[in-house]
Amino acid sequence: MGTEGVHEQPRFEVADWFAWEPSLESRAAWRDWAGAPVAANDSEPLPALPMMLRRRLTVFGQKLIGGALSCKDVVGDARYIFGTRHGELGRAMRIFNDIEDGQTPSPTDFSLSIHHALIGLLSIDARNRTGHTALSAGRDSFGYSLVESAACLAERPDEPVLLIYGDEKLPAGYDTFREADDALLPLVVVLALRRPHDDAGALSLHMRARGQDEVQSPSGAHDFLRFLLSGASSAVSVGDRMRWEWRRAA
Repeated sequence: MGTEGVHEQPRFEVADWFAWEPSLESRAAWRDWAGAPVAANDSEPLPALPMMLRRRLTVFGQKLIGGALSCKDVVGDARYIFGTRHGELGRAMRIFNDIEDGQTPSPTDFSLSIHHALIGLLSIDARNRTGHTALSAGRDSFGYSLVESAACLAERPDEPVLLIYGDEKLPAGYDTFREADDALLPLVVVLALRRPHDDAGALSLHMRARGQDEVQSPSGAHDFLRFLLSGASSAVSVGDRMRWEWRRAA
């Protein structure tokens, strides 16, 4: 295939990262999963959340906000890009079930059922007034979140970006909409991004429409993490509509 219709996004650098799923609880576990050597800071625990904040959050919410706070060098002044397909849909389902049963819905579930409520809580706790963007684009949600992050860096090179991506398993009753990556969920990925000062550590993103004969990848976020941690020179992931490719600077 030729270069017609191919778009290259601005370069970026991953200054810090966090990832979590129930079977991979630490940085060391993720590096082992990616076939990468363990680093010195891989045993650092997540920051302790204030009790009043922690009690309002599900385990998924605790990992998402805790993961963002672990990027302590930027969480207070970075722009947040939040990517998720369904948010915490389980909270909304509990509200519907309570109403159906004639019960008063939980005020916590009601206030946190908004699609990007967790990012609102994060910005309050981190005292960050920079603002945030929430994206949902099906199986391409992670890819487009990275595009938006790179665009923000291109527009404001001196302002870091915190990409916060997370998905849960769909609640009971939504089996028809379950997708191939359901077995890989829940998942949280946080990337602290900045504009590279030189080629060392610089990454670039290339995207084009998905070809009819291209097989969809199970998880774009997992594909990117393996690329990032393994040190591979490039990697490809195929979403619903787009083909994503990441490359390291030559």
